[in-house]
Amino acid sequence: MSEDRTLTIKQPAEHVLLVTMNRPDRSNALNTAMGLELMEVFEGLLMQAGDIRCVVLTGAGEKAFCAGGDLKERNGMTDAAWRDQHVIFERMARAILNCPVPVIAAVNGAAYGGGCEIAACCDFIYASQSARFALTEVSLGIIPGAGGTQNIARSMGERRAKELIMSAEPFGAAAAEAWGLVNRTFTAEALVPAAIERAQRIAGNAPLAVRQAKQAIHRGLQMSLADGLAYEIEAYNRLVPTQDRHEGVLAFNEKRKPRFQGH
Repeated sequence: MSEDRTLTIKQPAEHVLLVTMNRPDRSNALNTAMGLELMEVFEGLLMQAGDIRCVVLTGAGEKAFCAGGDLKERNGMTDAAWRDQHVIFERMARAILNCPVPVIAAVNGAAYGGGCEIAACCDFIYASQSARFALTEVSLGIIPGAGGTQNIARSMGERRAKELIMSAEPFGAAAAEAWGLVNRTFTAEALVPAAIERAQRIAGNAPLAVRQAKQAIHRGLQMSLADGLAYEIEAYNRLVPTQDRHEGVLAFNEKRKPRFQGH
């Protein structure tokens, strides 16, 4: 990978992809290049995930997951250039949200502004105990524009989201866990290994079933209960004729570990 790339991408375990935002000298701030590269990775998974069944997304170093938009790059931008760049960030956020396989955010430090929004686009969040979160956009004359007003409200509730977004006040990992944004907290050393271990556990399950479960939960929550139940049954019925469903039942009866192929 060339030195000017803003991401490092590894496969630390079978079926698991580790994506690291790698601009530690800039607190992994989101610039145009990083937005394009994240978009490329996650749109690529949407088009063809191959053997990848789960993704872990983290930041380089212990200081920051992602400190938000790179304001040095944005300094002096015309309104048109700002809007053009933001289209990339919007597409990046949608690519993460629409990723067909689960995405775990391993928030290793500051997740401010767009960094907090990137984490909130993931399916769930593990955080280091020293991680800090903030949606600081209103202090810059804008609002969250990469899903923040929607994903934060859906994870924390409307009133908490209003308080945090309108005040732009930072909050710690313990509060984020108590309020429902973060699933679990870990020491800095244990964070990424724990996320990879969870990704391996997910990747060991039937991949088609995991994908359908992800979609049923995410889309169902945007529907009425009756419509959500109907969507769930449609997702369930798609799995009945799959080879993985047959393999899962056979392996159970033969008292062995199933060998899921994603078919």
